[in-house]
Amino acid sequence: VSFTSDMSGHNLPDDSEQLRPHVVSLRRAALQAYDLSAVGTFSDGFLIRFLRARDFDLTLSLKLLLNYLHWRRESPEISTCLSPSSVFGLLKTSYHAVLPQRDHAGSRVLIYRIGQWNPKDWSAFQVFRVSLMTSEIISRETETQRRGLKVIFDLKGWSLGHALQINPSLARKISSVLSDSFPLKVRGIHLVNEPIFFHPVFTMIRPFLPDKIKQRVHMHGTDFHRTLSDLFSPDVLPPEYGGEGLGIEEICQAWTQELFQSENLLKQILTSHTILFLVTPCLLVGVFMPLCSVHTVQTFGR
Repeated sequence: VSFTSDMSGHNLPDDSEQLRPHVVSLRRAALQAYDLSAVGTFSDGFLIRFLRARDFDLTLSLKLLLNYLHWRRESPEISTCLSPSSVFGLLKTSYHAVLPQRDHAGSRVLIYRIGQWNPKDWSAFQVFRVSLMTSEIISRETETQRRGLKVIFDLKGWSLGHALQINPSLARKISSVLSDSFPLKVRGIHLVNEPIFFHPVFTMIRPFLPDKIKQRVHMHGTDFHRTLSDLFSPDVLPPEYGGEGLGIEEICQAWTQELFQSENLLKQILTSHTILFLVTPCLLVGVFMPLCSVHTVQTFGR
């Protein structure tokens, strides 16, 4: 089965028989490319995320899947902890939210308020972990798999303390997630309130981004109310960003509640991932505990 522009697999449900050959092909290709017998236990729903993220192109879907596995294996300081409780203090500052309304293209819209992050209290790895938790949750949404996401980074309050947290290694990992290591389509990155001394950090990240992502980065400065309103309808954005939706504080707290309601799901995602690496200790619910002390082979959940 091959999909034409008129009959896209994006519009088919996960259990569609028309998707089955694509899932089988990706599973077979992953088994051949990745020396890991448990690839055969990847659920159909899990593999479909990667197919949709690359428009059912088998070669690109396989590359994305292998990059995802590699990234998680190489970034245990971020990927081995998916507990909202471990970053509760950061979340309660209204640092992050997923807006309740999708934009006109059906994309999810995320906001990160960098000024709410105190770098003396929270490392860049912990902050990035918040993004990973949200990404794992919304990547399970069929509509988000189809329509992707757009991100607004509010850089009001960006300081030297923030800049010192971003080293080339972390910049590379951030770039990998934005470009080709997570089954989500990044449709737009919007920077607002960016100070002049943020530019050196972006200069460090930019070389790791593919051209298509570079073209989707928009710097709005302090006059963002007008320019964001040209891209998002008023009912999508909070008033603080030129819209007519719910206030940003209310939206942030609602998403924090959503993360905590998903804590068991996030634990299941963590323990179900088939990744071969030595897992390091992680702060879970305020207590250091080893997630795993030996190589594990388990089954991916949906």
